[in-house]
Amino acid sequence: MELTWNDLPGPATRWWGLPVLAAMRRDYLGVIAAQRGWGDLVRQQILNERAVDVFDPELLRKVMVDHADALIRWERGPEVFSDGLGQSVLVTEGAVWQRQRRMLMQAFTPRRVAGYVAHMVEAASAGLAPLRSGEVAMDGLFSHLAMDVISRTLFSAPISGDTQAAADAVQVLSETALREMFWPMTLPDWLPLPGKAAKRKSRRLIHGLIQGHIDERRRQPDANKTDLLNMLLALRDDDSGTALSTQEVFDQCVLSFQAGHETTATALLWWSWLMASHPQAQQRAAAEVDAALLGRPPDADAVQALPWLTATLKEAMRLFPPVAAIMTRRLTREITLGGVRLPARTLVRVTPWLLHRDPRWWPREPEAFRPERFMPATGGWAPDPIWRGAYIPFGLGPRVCLGQHFAQLEMSVIAAMLLQRFRLATLADTPPTPRLAVTLRPEGGLRLKLEARA
Repeated sequence: MELTWNDLPGPATRWWGLPVLAAMRRDYLGVIAAQRGWGDLVRQQILNERAVDVFDPELLRKVMVDHADALIRWERGPEVFSDGLGQSVLVTEGAVWQRQRRMLMQAFTPRRVAGYVAHMVEAASAGLAPLRSGEVAMDGLFSHLAMDVISRTLFSAPISGDTQAAADAVQVLSETALREMFWPMTLPDWLPLPGKAAKRKSRRLIHGLIQGHIDERRRQPDANKTDLLNMLLALRDDDSGTALSTQEVFDQCVLSFQAGHETTATALLWWSWLMASHPQAQQRAAAEVDAALLGRPPDADAVQALPWLTATLKEAMRLFPPVAAIMTRRLTREITLGGVRLPARTLVRVTPWLLHRDPRWWPREPEAFRPERFMPATGGWAPDPIWRGAYIPFGLGPRVCLGQHFAQLEMSVIAAMLLQRFRLATLADTPPTPRLAVTLRPEGGLRLKLEARA
């Protein structure tokens, strides 16, 4: 007999689910983790919303890939994000999203991304040059490096002004977005409410920075520049021949600047702590970098030329995926998933944090840092097979992150150049506490000791 959503296991609903909603605002990952014990498909109702959490990678692929045509983003997410990111490819749906995605894919092919490596090296060289041995605020360092990479890649210009102010603005917008997602609507920003003034100021700073570069390019066009802005201006839809509108160019630049820098900086932040905490893995990565690069900066083949370093980055994103949760979709029609009939309008919730740490899919110490999981089989070593759908740091299905090749190359370049120059060590035995905004960052930041290498 076919089951329905009502037949699924799940926690009891009291007071229309409002206590659960309040708990999610305090500790979203903790609430969803507590529900995993109910099974691979777990139901939950909050007010009039029916949701199902998917904890099995095969079921996840079934719904996110096979039934992709039956999914749209949970409406509250785009409502919140469009406030800062406009109608970018992260927010749009339907024909508009398909057109934007089709056009933007031309800018993020592996071949195109390889052409951006010089910008990455320039940014890393400039950002690492002033560093000396001693304590370093790694969150500030990686935010600056990633923001400078994006600025040079977008506009062929180093980040100008106070990068810390821009990084702080991005964090304000991320934390505000997470808070607003747990309310049925966003109150107008002009209201004198807590956090509204900071949100307005942060949005003005980021939007002003982006608009300034676009205005300058329109005043002084330069066809010789190979940056992303020129590419966005030149893109044409293969089907209709149309270009991106002025507003679309601005929105895509804001998305690339804000989301692109934050996720990369967050991934590198956790990677640096894991490497500092595992000196042998760090030493092996540094030796690999020395042998492969011979003191030269990385090139476009860095990901392939540095397999162990790449494995450490992948393992860091397994343990601490930058987008750890709140990947929520809504069904536009009824589907059957794992023998369960789910009605239209059901919310499907995906939590990479839990998939990446589930001992069923990661049987060898799932909570431990073991980069060899991502190394090819050699000698007597055979890594565990990685289940499809169990490792999704860049998402899954048609909406998988457009910039994943860019992010992987950028992280490899920055990590390699950091290890060429410094050894990393922890300052405390206590691991940092993960804190979920839109991305997963260490509570209170992260400080490490850097020791200059000869």
